[in-house]
Amino acid sequence: MTGSMARTFHLTDYIKISVYGFGLSALASSFSSIILPVKILGLVPEAHKNTYLGSLTSFGLLLALLVQPIAGAISDNSRWRWGRRRPYILLGTLFAVIFSLMSVLSSSYLSVFIGASLLQIASNTAQGPYQAFIPDLVPDGRRGTASGVKNVVELLGILVCSRLVGYLVDCRLIKGGNAWLVAAAGFLGAVLLVAMLVTVIAVKEQPATHLPPVSPLKGLLSAFKIDIRRRSNFVYFLLSRLFMVVAAGSIQAFMFYFVRDVVGVPNPARFATDILVAAAVCAVVVVLPAGRLSDRVGRKVLIALSGFGGIVALLLLRVARSYGSLLFSGALAGLSVGTFMSTNWALAIDLVPREEAARYLGLTNIATAGGAALARLQGPAIDFLNARRPGFGYSALFIVCMVYILMGIGLVFGVRTQKAKTSQQLQ
Repeated sequence: MTGSMARTFHLTDYIKISVYGFGLSALASSFSSIILPVKILGLVPEAHKNTYLGSLTSFGLLLALLVQPIAGAISDNSRWRWGRRRPYILLGTLFAVIFSLMSVLSSSYLSVFIGASLLQIASNTAQGPYQAFIPDLVPDGRRGTASGVKNVVELLGILVCSRLVGYLVDCRLIKGGNAWLVAAAGFLGAVLLVAMLVTVIAVKEQPATHLPPVSPLKGLLSAFKIDIRRRSNFVYFLLSRLFMVVAAGSIQAFMFYFVRDVVGVPNPARFATDILVAAAVCAVVVVLPAGRLSDRVGRKVLIALSGFGGIVALLLLRVARSYGSLLFSGALAGLSVGTFMSTNWALAIDLVPREEAARYLGLTNIATAGGAALARLQGPAIDFLNARRPGFGYSALFIVCMVYILMGIGLVFGVRTQKAKTSQQLQ
């Protein structure tokens, strides 16, 4: 991208290419963590609700892992007049809204399972192409800033929308009636539709007429292909991200039970929620400056610092017993996660080939969704160790997560990147 084009890329442009993430992150977070757990109550045996919910969400993560690279590959090889990305964002959004409503209107676990699975397919069909806006449109020396803005917008989507969704779901639990869940899903669908319309109208893509035509079948067959010799840095990146995501996902997945079983507070749900909110708020604060700083000092140093900060947060969380110390631990974890989110995504964008940006960024979901799924598979081991000594399973989990983080830090330094021009140089 030329220096002239770099100078015309303003804050509003960063927001335009990120606004879809507001609606997408709101839907993904609130639907899976708030709406679905309540929806399946009464549809499955009470004693096995966690098993049923785990099966549903794990299958959804598997679908996300598969669909994103495929959608990205098809998008990379598209020749639509109005761009390679926006047609799939439009299509995926419309079906996502339909399938989210189908899930909450269902009257059996099987139909909820089918609706939620189709929702994963639709939303990831949109997400794969959406993620390619930064490598498509942002100058090399400003991708850290763009990654920071993207993460701020996505975190704001979670924070702003989760409160109202939580209120509507609470009304369902207190007053009864499925209409509350329909209202919650409808609200999330409306937010996603607005975000999609803004994106389709405001983002200006250039048709990829300069690229040679590729058949959709060939693009589909190559969706998961990685040239390990030429893209060894990308493989190191995936492995590093996988270990980091497993560590973060493990703590998030089992936070409620840790607070209830080890800290022993009378209202563990509120404590666990407040810890996660403190983490999210601090992540919002740090993601943009971390992204901009990474444009100047490099990605890997900040990723390493975020990892060491995460280890300190885990040590403090393990010994925390008061409300204040729990919040402080969560805040430190949020600063670490926010720094990691921004700089690690910027590193991914640095590594992907521009002509296959959507496919390669979709492949990062191998680490993201795969790491989240692996984190949840540790539950039986925690229960096994807790049965032998109360709380021992959580202590083991914290130690293992620290090892995961150290492995992630070590692997990221195996990544070799070319130094991009800074924004000052571009100007």
